[in-house]
Amino acid sequence: MDFELRAAREKLEREQRERKARAKAKMEKEKRAKAEAARQRDALEAAQRAKRLDAERAQLEAAQQMEESLLLGNGISFMRILEVVPFKGQGDKIKLPPSSFEELSGQNALDKGPMYFRLTRVNHQTMAEKPSIAYSGVLEFTASEGTVQLPTHVWQNLFPDRSSEGVDVPLVELRYVSLPKGTYAKLKPEGAGFHDLPNHKAVLETELRLHATLSEGETIRVSYGETQYGLRVLELKPASTVSVIETDIDVDIEALEGENHVLVPLEMGKIVEGIVEEGKFKYYKFVVDGTVSEVIRSKFADLEVKLQADNSGNGDTDIYVSRHPLIFPTQHRHEWSSHETGSKNLVIKHKDPNLVPGNYTIGVYGFKGVSKYQISVHVKDRNVNVQKVGEGDKVNSEDLVECGNCKRHVARRTIVVHEAYCVRHNVVCQYEGCGVVLRREESENHAHCVKCGRAFQKGEMEKHMKVFHEPTACLCGIVLEKEEMVQHQTVECPLRLIVCRFCGDMVQAGANPDDPRDRLRGLCEHESQCGSRTAPCDSCGRSVMLKDMDLHNIAVHQKN
Repeated sequence: MDFELRAAREKLEREQRERKARAKAKMEKEKRAKAEAARQRDALEAAQRAKRLDAERAQLEAAQQMEESLLLGNGISFMRILEVVPFKGQGDKIKLPPSSFEELSGQNALDKGPMYFRLTRVNHQTMAEKPSIAYSGVLEFTASEGTVQLPTHVWQNLFPDRSSEGVDVPLVELRYVSLPKGTYAKLKPEGAGFHDLPNHKAVLETELRLHATLSEGETIRVSYGETQYGLRVLELKPASTVSVIETDIDVDIEALEGENHVLVPLEMGKIVEGIVEEGKFKYYKFVVDGTVSEVIRSKFADLEVKLQADNSGNGDTDIYVSRHPLIFPTQHRHEWSSHETGSKNLVIKHKDPNLVPGNYTIGVYGFKGVSKYQISVHVKDRNVNVQKVGEGDKVNSEDLVECGNCKRHVARRTIVVHEAYCVRHNVVCQYEGCGVVLRREESENHAHCVKCGRAFQKGEMEKHMKVFHEPTACLCGIVLEKEEMVQHQTVECPLRLIVCRFCGDMVQAGANPDDPRDRLRGLCEHESQCGSRTAPCDSCGRSVMLKDMDLHNIAVHQKN
């Protein structure tokens, strides 16, 4: 009996323990479920709250950007992300797609004058990289949709570490901005030589005409012929980025500390030593003032450029001389030259019409090896009292007989002795048109160029062929020999530099003008376009094209 009661009690206790364990497990499960539900509810509420905050932040940023765009654009909001395409252009004016014109014109941007844009590079390699920013004007609206075409200057400012070829297509953020007109600019050349240009401010002004904006820290490239100069913008007023369209800017060009001039000054009669490497130029400048010009024009003197070569080495040089505004003479752009082997004396005759008062440049070109030399410029007296051959003892022409070998006229009484000596020691060059009489030992070294017929020593023939007859390509694409190239680059080449008769700047001439009347006037393409600008007549106030002003004064006001 006791055994059965004990078994029943143990069974009851075990069932109670199981019920308590199940109840406890159920309570813990419900507790975990409630906690998970609360966690999920809190997470959902946090996500919704963050989403609301993000939306409010985005809305605020959009409003701020709109306000910034309106502020930058003076009431015009224009922003796009565009792919960049380079094009070979000058200045800082970009090309935009036609849709940009429609959007800007819809906001009356055209009524606010010239349009300016801020370009920001958006695809940086690292997030910490400072964004590259450039400012520009607009050239035209002809780019493909979704792209912006950048000239070389803007490309180099935005992507200084990348070439315009063979790279992935970058992106830029483009914004319309309003810029103040510049009143002051301070620039500093990055290298020597810019101050040597006698009209360097006019050259800079010509380059700035191709720009719409200037920004502190950027570098603009100024071209003068085949030479380029970099000028860094140090300071601008009234802002760090300004407009340079239709405004007068005071420009200060800071000199380099201890600048070495590219044009070494030469004084009349003084000797200067120099050294030049093969394929390079060394430039000198000198002045022919009124006093020197008067002495030369008196017909008793010529101008001589003398180069004394150091014969210790195996180098050789050529010298080229030009008159300003051609600052840097080259092998094909010069007025006088000398190509003799070794020392050289280049004499500019007093009768030369190009020898006038002004500034001149001498270019010493290293033709071969490293050459040391001494160079000088001086006035060379012409001895007009030297007695000419035959002016001494007068001989009756009837007593003269022509030598059959050298063709000189010799006294009849000495002709036999002269001919015997002449035939034994002298040889006449048989080249057509030459006829020079040479000593027999000299005749072996006497040769004529097969192309131009000029006479040289055989050792000079190789240099002559290289200098005068080696075809050379002009920057405009034409290929000519030296003398033809000199004529081409002086008179015909569209890339030749001229001083415009209307604006006074040193500019590229361009091709022949389309208007036949301008061709008859001798105007080049630039002068035809530049002369089409109008100006009021001083006498009647009527607006007349600059190129027609002379005809207007003659026809209307009878002024010569």
